[in-house]
Amino acid sequence: MSKTYAGARLRRLREERRLSQAELARVLAISPSYLNQMEHDSRPLTVPVLLRLTEAYGIDPGFFSERDTTRLLADLREALAGEITENRVSPADLTDLAHRMPAVAQVLLDLGRRNQVLSERLAGTAEGRDAEQAAPRSPHEEIRDFFYRRQNYLHDTDLAAEHLAARIGIRPGDVLRVLTARLTDAHGVRLAAATGDHLHHYDEPTRTLHLSPRLRPGQRAFRMATQLALLEHGDLLDQEAGTDFPPGSPARALARIGIANYFAAALILPYADFHAGAEEARYDIERLTDRHGLGYETVCHRLSTLQRPRLRGVPFSFVRVDRAGNMSKRQSATGFHFSKAGGTCPLWNVYEAFAAPGRIHVQVAEMPDGQRFLWTARALTRHRGGWGEPGKTFAIGLGCELRHAHRLVYSDGLDLTGASAATPIGMGCRLCERLTCPQRALPPLGRPLRIDQHSTTFVPYPVADPTP
Repeated sequence: MSKTYAGARLRRLREERRLSQAELARVLAISPSYLNQMEHDSRPLTVPVLLRLTEAYGIDPGFFSERDTTRLLADLREALAGEITENRVSPADLTDLAHRMPAVAQVLLDLGRRNQVLSERLAGTAEGRDAEQAAPRSPHEEIRDFFYRRQNYLHDTDLAAEHLAARIGIRPGDVLRVLTARLTDAHGVRLAAATGDHLHHYDEPTRTLHLSPRLRPGQRAFRMATQLALLEHGDLLDQEAGTDFPPGSPARALARIGIANYFAAALILPYADFHAGAEEARYDIERLTDRHGLGYETVCHRLSTLQRPRLRGVPFSFVRVDRAGNMSKRQSATGFHFSKAGGTCPLWNVYEAFAAPGRIHVQVAEMPDGQRFLWTARALTRHRGGWGEPGKTFAIGLGCELRHAHRLVYSDGLDLTGASAATPIGMGCRLCERLTCPQRALPPLGRPLRIDQHSTTFVPYPVADPTP
């Protein structure tokens, strides 16, 4: 078993809890000098110490894992792509930084992103465009990053929703009746049919919630639960959104909606009960949709939020993409990195799902660093209902690290250990390190190309051999 050196993370944990080395050493039943050696990576983090940390502070052992740096390292490579190309910093330098000093790496990442925004604004000014309008950052992108940074789990919101579910008696098969009674009895809200293009609309003066007849029962329940969140927990929504966004900003308003939607899912699928059902069903998505009467996407998204301390489910990454590769939703409780530029990998099974809508596709995928994931993907199509009206089609992907795959029904019959059993995928061609991939659409980052007018290769962008 490989040794784990996690001095920077151990030191950060101690400082966040405002403990001296002597105080933490006493809790861990070791000497202060031994703790000091572990904090400076002179000694590895031992299993007994890790178990005591977990028992005393509820720390997930994954907090100290090297794999926890995977996403941070990928973000660094993307944000500092120009510096890598110019050989001002090497990928090995970034790996060492992300592993040994993650807090410094995060600061560097934030500075790199700010520099990119400023560069885009300066370029816009030079071209005669308003600097404030040059390449603006979408509020929707900010909200995706808001949930991404929290690994798609909001502890206080989840607990509040679960407590409300227990008080009003939420249970499968009776959700609509219970939500209707709560809206009526506690808030004087009546239900009515929505007209036009609205799926739902709340009229505050008349306290009327209009719901489209096109909504399925699970969709009606979700929108009713969202309205309850807005009516009963506005202060909580403001508190959560206010941690990242200033009052009056579009992102703040959008964050409140996103958090209310999170509350709604946690209300109609209370954490403890849903977690127990998911474990019992071995995360069989279709069984869970049948049991709760909810849509495939809703259940997948809720599965990706099961990260409550001491009651964790499988850490999933969740993604929703269209045929063109546009990613409208991306959340992750794993080290899987979603590229923000340059598209995603065409070898990923979320794109294969479009060829056979309605069927769940399963793939063992391997990233360039050797980390493996089990991915499920299914394409869904939604229509307004009228003949000839355009619909929308998405592929929903749900993936976990291969070490958790045995807990999923989708791993049955798969070769989880064979070297050739995994499909090699990447983070998108712009950042992918697979130099010989025939699907590459862009040249590899920071590598000079081998250009020869007298020959061609199967690989679209052959790289030059490193100079001795």
